[in-house]
Amino acid sequence: MKKLIRYFKNNRDTALLSGAMLLLLAALFQPSIPVKHNIYSYFLVADISQSMNAADMEMNGKPATRIAYTQKLLHETVSSLPCDTKVSIGLFAGNSVAALYTPIEVCANFAAIQDTIDHLDWRNAWSGNSRVRESLYSIARAVRGFPEPAQVVLITDGEEAPKLHAFNTKDLSNFQGADGWLLVGVGSEKGTAIPKLTEKNQLIGFWSNESFALQPGIAQISESTLGTRDDNVAGTNDRFISKLDSEYLKTVAKEIGGTYVNGDDVHHLLDAMKTQKPARRDIAPFDLSWILALMAALLLLTAYIGKHPLAQIESTFKLYKRNLLKARRSENEASITHDNHIV
Repeated sequence: MKKLIRYFKNNRDTALLSGAMLLLLAALFQPSIPVKHNIYSYFLVADISQSMNAADMEMNGKPATRIAYTQKLLHETVSSLPCDTKVSIGLFAGNSVAALYTPIEVCANFAAIQDTIDHLDWRNAWSGNSRVRESLYSIARAVRGFPEPAQVVLITDGEEAPKLHAFNTKDLSNFQGADGWLLVGVGSEKGTAIPKLTEKNQLIGFWSNESFALQPGIAQISESTLGTRDDNVAGTNDRFISKLDSEYLKTVAKEIGGTYVNGDDVHHLLDAMKTQKPARRDIAPFDLSWILALMAALLLLTAYIGKHPLAQIESTFKLYKRNLLKARRSENEASITHDNHIV
């Protein structure tokens, strides 16, 4: 050991450069060690029922529909997620949810995920109604079908259509697996009419109050009525006014052990997502090559600076000053010689 220390002192630069070369060679093999870390995976579910066509949101100072605002919110959310995060996009309508794909890594599949969000459309819906409570069971089944666990973020206006009553209110007291789920509310508390559109997205009127009227008994909850609404177009005074039902969403979130957040700002959503538990913890390789390369750079820098960097800097400054004075003296002597020659 003493011989090694003595050799290092006598051959300092050689030892430092050799060490840097060995570290760089080791970095080329991209060594890694297994490290246990959090895995973040999200199932982002967008409500595409017809109430999401209500234009009571704002984008760039202009009115916007809830579904257009949801797209913007999803775009900004996905863009803010770090690499290695996984995301699946889901659609909600009626009493069921469809996952468009299992969770995929955001950076490697960024363009595909953003393209999926661009194509969210109410015409993709398989039902005209929206049953928020019923859909939670469908979301849970979809997540269980994934190859790995995922946290849920459901973006909706919280509107139950048809309206709830004692016979069609799903009991959530035994609901399991929603720990950490986020319910995100979009829409205004003031509310607005729901436009009725053709399959070509042309406005033909507004949904009427009759479309959302309570129906007594079992007819309200039968499968045959889950996807239908009254086709009457509302007049001036009988339009159904749709609002963000934040209080209802808070109640539902509390029942399932989740959290409610208003989606009026993407930062509110991102902050809430940070409080969610990771989908799972797993062992993954931690790359050591960048650490080895950094150590090699430090050795090269140490060899370049020298044993006494401050003394070396002072010596360089003195040498520069001496050369500068010498150059000025030479200029003065040359000037005097030139003047004598002229005389």
